Amino acid sequence: MAVLICAALLNLRSGRQKTLVPGMGLPDFFVVVLGIAQDAGYPQAGCEKECCAVYWKGKEDKKLVTSLALVDREAGKYWLIEATPDIGLQLKNLQQYLPAAPDYSPDGIFISHAHTGHYTGLMEFGREAMGAKNIPVYAMPRLDTFLRSNGPWSQLVGLANIRLQTMQEDSAVRLSASLSVIPVRVPHRDEYSETVGFRVIHGTRKLLFIPDIDKWELWSKNSTEYLKEYDYILIDGTFYKNGELPGRDMREVPHPFVEESVRLFSVLPDSVKAKIHFIHFNHTNPLLKKKSDDKDRVKAAGFGVAEEGMIITL
Repeated sequence: MAVLICAALLNLRSGRQKTLVPGMGLPDFFVVVLGIAQDAGYPQAGCEKECCAVYWKGKEDKKLVTSLALVDREAGKYWLIEATPDIGLQLKNLQQYLPAAPDYSPDGIFISHAHTGHYTGLMEFGREAMGAKNIPVYAMPRLDTFLRSNGPWSQLVGLANIRLQTMQEDSAVRLSASLSVIPVRVPHRDEYSETVGFRVIHGTRKLLFIPDIDKWELWSKNSTEYLKEYDYILIDGTFYKNGELPGRDMREVPHPFVEESVRLFSVLPDSVKAKIHFIHFNHTNPLLKKKSDDKDRVKAAGFGVAEEGMIITL
């Protein structure tokens, strides 16, 4: 199983802990969780409900939008998965893990689909902000066309702030001799683009990242069997349960409720369940909180909950 380094603690298999000095004691390659919130972040704009009110009362921390960084310290390179509205702060937070800071220009960015939390951070590379040069952005064909055909994204392309690279379903993007990223199609609301998750392959180790999917039963794959292939799994945990959005038909925003996923994957061996971590939490989801009874229930059932700052070594 992949090893986790959570926040400023290095959790050893022996159960002992030691302080992690940023940039020190890190493996040559690892994955950093840069955010765990759904597209609108936490707290969410316009929300006066208790779920966000506790933040303004100082009882909860801000949560950044879901994103990962793949860091190859030996090669001095890193890649982002998702370009979120919080990308500026996420790039700053990432600097402590890089061998040579500052480095605010990713060696590539993989975008899963055209919903706001996943691609709108690209604007920070434009001339009004960083004025970046030729950052590779990996996109599926429909998303590639969407970015080329609609402003302000088309301006990023025209000014060579970003350089679009078209991905193909189930086809590996090889980043080094030992590292590949493979897009995996999943069913989702595809108004402007396809939706994919990503397989991250490092040597013989495999990570699966699926932040958005409509329902597991709509997927072409047998999810309970498919998940057994991976050493670490980050999956859609947008809503904890049905009825979480009072007065709104949740069929308009279909996601597998965490309660559903826990039931579905309860048949898996404990060793597999321990690899599954939920991520991409809506502001209403109790798993987003520092502590909650529902968070304890998910962990008691053998599953994990992603946290910002977690390091996953593959």
